[in-house]
Amino acid sequence: MMNSGTRLRFGAALLALGLASGIGAASPAWAADVIRIVSPYQTTTLDPMRSAAAGNIETYGQLYSRLLRRNADTGALEPGLAEKWDISADGLTYTFHLRDAQFSDGSPISADDVVFSLERIHSDKKSAYPAPLGALDTVSAADAKTVVVKLKSPFAPFLGNVEIWNMGIVSKADVDKRGEDAFVKEPLTSGPYAVKEWKPNEKLVLEPNKHYWREGYPKSDATVELMEIASPETRQAMLTAGEVDVMRAVPWAQIDALKKVDTIDMRLEPSTTIYMTLLSEKREPFSNMKARQAAAYAIDNKALTKAITRGYATPANTTLPGSIEFHDNDYPGIPYDPAKAKELLAESGMAGKEVKILATADAAAQQMALLLQAQWQAIGFKPVIVNVDGGAWWDATGKGDYDAAANWWYNETPDPDLAVRWAVCGTCGSNSYNTFYENPKVDELVEEGTKEADPAKRAAIYKEIQKITTEEVAQIPLYYAPNAVAYSKRLQGIKLTPSLQWTLEDTTIAK
Repeated sequence: MMNSGTRLRFGAALLALGLASGIGAASPAWAADVIRIVSPYQTTTLDPMRSAAAGNIETYGQLYSRLLRRNADTGALEPGLAEKWDISADGLTYTFHLRDAQFSDGSPISADDVVFSLERIHSDKKSAYPAPLGALDTVSAADAKTVVVKLKSPFAPFLGNVEIWNMGIVSKADVDKRGEDAFVKEPLTSGPYAVKEWKPNEKLVLEPNKHYWREGYPKSDATVELMEIASPETRQAMLTAGEVDVMRAVPWAQIDALKKVDTIDMRLEPSTTIYMTLLSEKREPFSNMKARQAAAYAIDNKALTKAITRGYATPANTTLPGSIEFHDNDYPGIPYDPAKAKELLAESGMAGKEVKILATADAAAQQMALLLQAQWQAIGFKPVIVNVDGGAWWDATGKGDYDAAANWWYNETPDPDLAVRWAVCGTCGSNSYNTFYENPKVDELVEEGTKEADPAKRAAIYKEIQKITTEEVAQIPLYYAPNAVAYSKRLQGIKLTPSLQWTLEDTTIAK
């Protein structure tokens, strides 16, 4: 199962909240043959199996094709490198039939490349996220164009899992010839774009892959620059000055002003993102369930959501993202009830206990830490904010060496399987997203959910998982956030999908 430990894609920069600043229209400075995207998330490696960081996930989708692709408009799975596939009656064998396709150097993509790529993800020690292939038994090439995958047991989410960001197909011959270190810096690609130039910590420049299997794509001949700028004020200024075309991670405080700029299309796009508070169960006070429940009842997440997101997000009611399949929209969640919180804290014996809240120096992280501190102090905890850098944050949470920390995560697919394995499964390799929450009943339900083919029965399973984990406070749900992205109106056909993939191959530039 997943053993990536830190799973950095869930945002070392917490709660993208910036300071409002004046925004005015400027004379466009766009280059007609370049699409520029500015983001706080870095590209740190070009190998799709080595990292689960947010910036890398967005990059992988442009460089590597998968066996299947997800329609950006309907969300339906469609043929990718596999033009068709068969599933055995017992649900244990998937046979993929590959189309004629090439890597960016014109060499053919074969079944051996697919086998090599999937085995790296499943078994390589450098693999950042093997969980989606947890049910894999064997993968083999029946011939040059046929891949046979055998599973250990029926696994309902399997087809959706082979479409996610780290399932991109790489060239076995190229990796074998040049070695992984060379491949990571200058890879052959199977997706819509190839690498033109990479300046780590600055930008990645992509150019259309002339050997891409989708004839007529990318629709534009423009090169693409993925630029890394941490400051939201700088990103905003570049967008309004016409220096870039897309601004990723628009802070809530900037949305209203950007909506007023004639040249900008400010969007709140669908996502599977949930913001929540981690509580470490490796030590007191939160090894005690009543103490965790007290902490949850003490938080007014409706008021918190409105204050932080300006009303653009939705208060969370369960431990799972609100937009995934089988989410229990009718579950009431844990209400704000300070009296109940004080009662539970007294019963727990943890009143007066120190609570160390980890926070990075980011202004938004500090704000959230202060909100948690105030609400927990009001019921009888003694919360203390511990400031750390991003690396120390992940190191401490990975070890359970903390008491509380606010953060976010998202689900790669509409199916809830990866979500529950990441967030609330104690035996799936994630330590229930570093909370160390574990309930054998929940773990059993996680396995049942993947083996059950009937949608109604699956819905009942995931409803029970949400009820148990929310009541036991595996995490404290805060809110469900859309992706806030601002686009130049000169671009058409571009969006950021819920799985954090840019639709650049479908993008055109207005004349």
